Amino acid sequence: MIIYPAIDLRAGACVRLMHGRFDQVTRYDDHPASRLAAFAAAGATWAHIVDLDGAAAGRAVQHALIGELARAIDIRIQSGGGVRSAADVAALIDAGVARVVVGSLAVSQPDSVADWLRRFGPDRLTLAIDVKADGDLWVPALKGWTEAAGVDLWAALDRYPPGLARHLLVTDVGRDGALTGPNLELLGEIVRRRPDLKVQASGGVASVADLGAAAALGCDGAIVGRALYENRFTLEEALSAREPA
Repeated sequence: MIIYPAIDLRAGACVRLMHGRFDQVTRYDDHPASRLAAFAAAGATWAHIVDLDGAAAGRAVQHALIGELARAIDIRIQSGGGVRSAADVAALIDAGVARVVVGSLAVSQPDSVADWLRRFGPDRLTLAIDVKADGDLWVPALKGWTEAAGVDLWAALDRYPPGLARHLLVTDVGRDGALTGPNLELLGEIVRRRPDLKVQASGGVASVADLGAAAALGCDGAIVGRALYENRFTLEEALSAREPA
């Protein structure tokens, strides 16, 4: 299982949000380049970088900075936020990003995203679906988590038949940044229903045991953010815990 240490960018700084809310933000003092270099030095092969300003604005805001980071640090970067066109995907790839994360449009404009998958290849894109509980349903949250989609998670995934997409990142918004543990029940159901997809767990990771549990479910990756920034465990410990016991 791949460990993706996370950097969320807002106005060029490293931050974390609680439940995706921009009015509940924690800012960290280190520069994104320093943080990314530390991830690489600890042994991480991938990092997950989000342009929060872009996600909120619905357009690329910090893609230039993300490109600078991709060129400067020897680590593969998965990145998104504000990706709204094939040109945005191409720009990030040209800047050195290994895999581009497509969020809201993966739900709201599946035909366009399917075209991008065919154009750039399934290994260059990650579909990111952020979900909120609505009774017994899991409903995608769009536009920086400010709007609910008109379909549930399973209907959204049905728009990408096996063989079209390869990477899927699912965030339980209610757990994001809360250090309450990942939603293992939801992740397990996704892995069972869509074995063709490499599933990345996101939201709530608080311990190395959480990472082992996600790996045991069959998750291909896990995003780790606040727990690292608040020293719940080290990245080295996370990397050693990625295989189930």
